[in-house]
Amino acid sequence: MSDIAADADRAYARSLQWQISGWKNALVAPEEAVKLADSELAAAAAKVYGEYERTLRAYQAVDFDDLIGLPVRLFDECEEVRTRWQQRLRYLLIDEYQDTNRAQYRLLRLLAGARGAFTAVGDDDQAIYAWRGADVENLRLLQTDYPRLKVIKLEQNYRSSGRILGAANTLIANNDKLFDKKLWCEHGPGEPVRVRPARDPEAEAQFVAMRIQAHRFEHRTRFSDYAILYRGNHQARLFEQQLRNHKMPYLLSGGQSFFDKAEIRDLVSYLRLMANPDDDLAFIRAITTPRRGVGPCTLEALGRYAGERHASLFAAADEAGAGQTLSPRQHAPVQEFSAFIRRLADRAAHEPAAKVLEALLAAIDYESWLLGSCDTREAESKWRNVRDFVDWLGRKGEADGKNLLELTQTISLISMLDKTDADFDGVQLATLHAAKGLEFGHVFLVGVEEGLLPHQSALDEDMLDEERRLMYVGITRAQRSLTVTYCERRKAGPDLRVCEPSRFIAEMGEGVAVARKDDAPVSREVGSERLASLRAMLASRDD
Repeated sequence: MSDIAADADRAYARSLQWQISGWKNALVAPEEAVKLADSELAAAAAKVYGEYERTLRAYQAVDFDDLIGLPVRLFDECEEVRTRWQQRLRYLLIDEYQDTNRAQYRLLRLLAGARGAFTAVGDDDQAIYAWRGADVENLRLLQTDYPRLKVIKLEQNYRSSGRILGAANTLIANNDKLFDKKLWCEHGPGEPVRVRPARDPEAEAQFVAMRIQAHRFEHRTRFSDYAILYRGNHQARLFEQQLRNHKMPYLLSGGQSFFDKAEIRDLVSYLRLMANPDDDLAFIRAITTPRRGVGPCTLEALGRYAGERHASLFAAADEAGAGQTLSPRQHAPVQEFSAFIRRLADRAAHEPAAKVLEALLAAIDYESWLLGSCDTREAESKWRNVRDFVDWLGRKGEADGKNLLELTQTISLISMLDKTDADFDGVQLATLHAAKGLEFGHVFLVGVEEGLLPHQSALDEDMLDEERRLMYVGITRAQRSLTVTYCERRKAGPDLRVCEPSRFIAEMGEGVAVARKDDAPVSREVGSERLASLRAMLASRDD
């Protein structure tokens, strides 16, 4: 399969996933989805939806949407349970209320009951998750469904300086409001919000990196005081390159931990099961990866029997009753798998970790399975990760004098080494969505152009208000300084296209300092003053 075809398949699968998730958030059951499907994609998703639900049950699993949907169904259908929970949770606090979907609002209504004793904290100006099912209309419904609702406005901002808040207030005033409010602070006006054009994305990234480097040196700040925020993850690459070129540490929000990669989690499931046979999630993942003739029907039958026996899947697999519940064709591979894990666990307790790991990879023929499941380039990348993991764990076992079972017991702690320490001093790179709720001393809001922010897809779908709220969130992440950049041209395939600065820049008001193309970086006088200041700083450090 070509890389293009593989990417297309993944994109199609994601589209089906989003459609099913949307139905779940709207509390639409699989049989209802079939009737509601009004497009080719929706019809395909409706066909998958029912099978997906059956597979979840077979794997004794729920997805993220079920965490809300299943309690809603339970409370709707069982008055006794609903009443018990209403009495137990007499007062409710809902944070980030503007990000709730219809299922979550229904859960609130069921838990609050007739008393309606709750506090909902939300900001309609920060409703930026409609693309994943959030419905800002829930804020409006509160006033309708709870006429005695008391609204308390929290308008004092404890984060940003006056000019930053002024730009944010002026921008968001262009949206229709559910609740009128105006942010204010006691930090003083602060620095002007600066807007800087760049020739192209490379020049933009270079400017931001050099500006951070100079500002940090001049003001003796930490790298972690700075953030580079952008609309899409694809914008991060050039900024990463420039930060590396300038030897500046950084954190990339949303980056995947090595230990979170699917191929590593596949192998860890075998290790977890060897160390703890009662780990049902590890059992399910290991017995199905690679596949060994055990499918959803077998797992559903085994899970039902294990539930009746109050036993783990591993323990139930060898009981005589399992042989009566499962057909011989279903039971044989399950027993074979259990025996395989027991043999490995016995070896893991006595043999070097590296030797057992190599035996595991050979027995499940994982490399061949990868090559048969992915395109060649992806399979090779995954196999390199596997080899790195196995070699590292083998070396660690030898260095620490531990066998594989002992290493496995601390895998979750070991994996934390791959995650960044909270005190790590690095520039934060993040999408605007990921930055919500965070704050930084100095923010660079980049790529603020028509078609990027606001994004063209949002313009096509008449979602300009949400894009404006996204810009508002970006502005209000800044505490002391905010710099907005945009490019004059970008590559579109083999061609260059001319870019227009975002309409949001003009909507920030007149208090914004927009640099002209012919502006000198600094005057000679200012440059001399800064040079003298830098020399003094260097001299003081030498002392």
